[in-house]
Amino acid sequence: MTPTTRRHFLQFVGSALAAIGLNQVSFLQSAQRYGKVLAQSTPRKLALLVGINSYVKQPLEGCINDLDLQQYLLIHRFGFNPKDIYILSDEKATRGGILTAFEEHLIKQAKPGDVVVYHYSGHGSQILDPHPIVVEPGKSEGLAGTFVPVDGNLPNDYPNVGGEVTDITGHTLFLLMSALKTENVTAILDSCFSGGATRDVKVRSRDGGKKILVSDVERSYQVEWLSRLNLSPEEFIEGYRKGVAKGVVLAATSPNQLAREETINSFKCGLFTYLLTHYLWQSDGNIASIFQKILPEIPRIYRQTPLYEVKVGSGYERGKPYFINRPNSAAEAVVIEIKGDNVKLWLGGVDLRKVNPGTLFTAVKGIGQVRVLSRDGIVTEAKIEKAVTVGMGLRLMG
Repeated sequence: MTPTTRRHFLQFVGSALAAIGLNQVSFLQSAQRYGKVLAQSTPRKLALLVGINSYVKQPLEGCINDLDLQQYLLIHRFGFNPKDIYILSDEKATRGGILTAFEEHLIKQAKPGDVVVYHYSGHGSQILDPHPIVVEPGKSEGLAGTFVPVDGNLPNDYPNVGGEVTDITGHTLFLLMSALKTENVTAILDSCFSGGATRDVKVRSRDGGKKILVSDVERSYQVEWLSRLNLSPEEFIEGYRKGVAKGVVLAATSPNQLAREETINSFKCGLFTYLLTHYLWQSDGNIASIFQKILPEIPRIYRQTPLYEVKVGSGYERGKPYFINRPNSAAEAVVIEIKGDNVKLWLGGVDLRKVNPGTLFTAVKGIGQVRVLSRDGIVTEAKIEKAVTVGMGLRLMG
């Protein structure tokens, strides 16, 4: 594995929590076919997935693959209709693009009882907000945690001079989550904050510090949302201190730790996103039990401890992931495309080291069976031996 790191954005939960060899058209076609057999459930399931590799400075590599990991999981394991998953990647994930998508796709559409998933993979940072919209009593001015849109690069002369950036702060995300009409909200944040590098770890972080300032646009946006929510600064502080605004937040690291991006059997991705989706494919357990599986998988030398936080007093950590009580059957792989006698499988829940030419997968339900021909990252080509259908869950034979 080749470890790299990302910045951690988690200010709002306590110190602020693809190129994969699969043709995009093929995925859309399989998703549409699978979507036709999905009954439009009540409650509705909405997702906004944001991933950014193509920063002008300090580009990343695994964030778009993170979105694929999450998208296949949501569709095939948790029954999301592909039409209800909105994806913002690379050049589309500007500050305006992210905020507009959150408002239009999630806030305006989600009704009480609906399920909402927000995923962010990309840089985070810390910047100075000399005139914050809220100042907690007893605390002096300091750095605010942010996540960095694709147009959120540093001034050209940094660090010699500073200036404003178009980052989105944790306070803003807290307000956006507060505006959702449903409590069934899951935010997944695969980013980190770090201040240095070692020989073996490449830091993937957008530099920040006290020379970098929150923008007037950001402050105005926060004021607008306080007004929309009919919240006074004091009420906002009270809610902010309690913890997350709605539902559950799943984060790649504890505060001030580094989150790694890995190459896992030729597949580049966020280590946390990979492990999270991997065990969500396999397990029907609750959030707490899933994290007990994830934690031992991260080498101690990384000093990366993923954490979850739920709305105070909710008990959501004992509930089903993504607030979906009856997901599709646990599986190690899923059929995503059929062409004649051959299929493509998405290997979301299997140990990739165990998948080689000749490996057999059988249906979790039914008699379907396929034999692996070749593997490219997390996708494998296989030969049909017993009939399968798109969306069918599979497991290793034996």
